[in-house]
Amino acid sequence: MKVTLRRKDLSDDKVRLYLDIYNPDNGHVKRKKESLKLFLYKNPKTPIEKVHNKETSQLAESIKAQRQIDLQNGLSGFSNKKHLKENFIEYFEKLTFERKASIGNYGNWDSALKHLKAFFGSHLAFNAVNEEQLEAFKKHLLSKVSKNSASSYFAKAKAALNKAFDDKIINENPGKRVKGITAELPKREFLTEEELKKLFNYECDTPVLKRAFLFSALSGLRWSDIIKLRWSELHHDDSLGYNIRYKQKKTGKNESLPINETAFNLLGPRLGQNDKVFAGLVYSAWTNHKLQMWVMKAGVNKDITFHCARHSYATLLLTNDVDIYTVSKMLGHSELKTTQIYTRVLDMKKIDAVKKLEVLNFMNNNE
Repeated sequence: MKVTLRRKDLSDDKVRLYLDIYNPDNGHVKRKKESLKLFLYKNPKTPIEKVHNKETSQLAESIKAQRQIDLQNGLSGFSNKKHLKENFIEYFEKLTFERKASIGNYGNWDSALKHLKAFFGSHLAFNAVNEEQLEAFKKHLLSKVSKNSASSYFAKAKAALNKAFDDKIINENPGKRVKGITAELPKREFLTEEELKKLFNYECDTPVLKRAFLFSALSGLRWSDIIKLRWSELHHDDSLGYNIRYKQKKTGKNESLPINETAFNLLGPRLGQNDKVFAGLVYSAWTNHKLQMWVMKAGVNKDITFHCARHSYATLLLTNDVDIYTVSKMLGHSELKTTQIYTRVLDMKKIDAVKKLEVLNFMNNNE
């Protein structure tokens, strides 16, 4: 790979400057000529002509050096011409399909794919993806969905470009020069200990739903792990007590989770090793409706989804002074910053701290 600065004489006592760019490709040397649209005086006579020649020569050398860097990075126009014409939408679709085993992650990628197709159509060549296109797609998302959803979908588009760069499909990643969408902190609804007691003592129209929800609140297991939990994953010994050894659906990691006896008793009679613990539990809009109706009838005035049980587990641990590192491990988080989100919903801690100051009386009772 080499870039050479060349000169060509013109008929009007001037010299034109251009670059010869050489790039070996599969054993063959390709040559590309690039005119710099710069000239020098052949025989500079005046101070102005001499200054012109000096500054123009410096500029030409600077351009030459940049082209050499571009060539080494594969940006000179020789590399990946075939790949750059490939379909980014099709590539994104392939990445989406690879995530089919993870329900939550696949759902986000699939939604992002739908918005990409709605905005760009079914074909978008990699060489057509630039900052302007990405900024336009960002505005499209913000006009169609919530800010947090837009943040998630746009992040998927940038992730796909990162992967394409790693796969050497593109030599330059325009996503690096476009800012993502800052997500707003979502409201993480949770149940207090008193509210959980109300649910424990109130019957639900779907008993398996009640057992599964309360078990999630006492173990922190996600819906995706609750619904596939089998008796072979439940263990007990004198030293460790009750524990679950399972593979997280979301991360694919093997986990060992201790649970207390109250949580274990929610599981019901033990069946065969390969039987599901919560047999008959299904995900549907009707299930969500039944859950909300049970919560309201029990006297809890909150909008509750099944995932709120996991939030409740996390906040209960933190309010009972379990250190955040341990809570992170109990939740199966790979990064501590994920767990730190839960600390922001513990306003009760702040209120309790302020109430402790009520014992201090700085007022003079005689006043």
